[in-house]
Amino acid sequence: MTAVRTHTHAQAVDAAVDLFTRQGYEGTTVEEIADAAKVSRATFFRRFRSKEDVVFADHELLLEEVVVMLAATRPDARASEEAGHDLGRAWDPDVDPYLEVCRAARMVFDHHVGQRETSLARYALLQQVPALRDRELITTHRYERAFTHYLRDTLPPERSTSTASIAFAASVVAVHNAILRRWLRTPSLDLRPELEEAFADLRRAAVLGSSSSPLPGEPAPVARRVVVTVVDGKAGPDEVARAVRDALV
Repeated sequence: MTAVRTHTHAQAVDAAVDLFTRQGYEGTTVEEIADAAKVSRATFFRRFRSKEDVVFADHELLLEEVVVMLAATRPDARASEEAGHDLGRAWDPDVDPYLEVCRAARMVFDHHVGQRETSLARYALLQQVPALRDRELITTHRYERAFTHYLRDTLPPERSTSTASIAFAASVVAVHNAILRRWLRTPSLDLRPELEEAFADLRRAAVLGSSSSPLPGEPAPVARRVVVTVVDGKAGPDEVARAVRDALV
């Protein structure tokens, strides 16, 4: 994405949200948004199809960033490496797809927090305009779909079932949205640590749900051994202990 395109989208989003806040959603025209964003009406409609779209224009660019970020670790990136293209971003076979999805969701969260005024104003608008809430649901679903497709392509065969991929993607989006809404209601809170912890819990559940392997960086669980020994019913504690010790040798 180009710097000019990013600036234009940000300018349009800020202008639209400001006008909607001051004049109301229905009371604001496309012409007024275009004028405030310093673009022509033709340019506005070339980049944004409607007033709803301009409110979430930054998310169009953000979704593109998410897709690009995830694509860098997809298996098909290996073909680029073999062809001699973009060697520095070739797929790492040891990549943790669950971690990459959480990393992408974290970037979305950081975007909201970094654009504090716009995020808070947009949240207030969503409470007032049903059409914008519907548009938000569509945007949320697009993130979830991008995560699901990525997981299907990158998880090991035993974990890449549609159900498992959909479940993890939906869980990440749901946790992200729940914590983001808390921040939007109380923006003075630093909820990033809580988000990280929640994502770690989701990853742990996904990994341990299909394998006994620990998460990367966590100590391996201590192996347990089942020992069966037969002793006389009248055997004392010392004899039982000796029998168990002998079985362990």
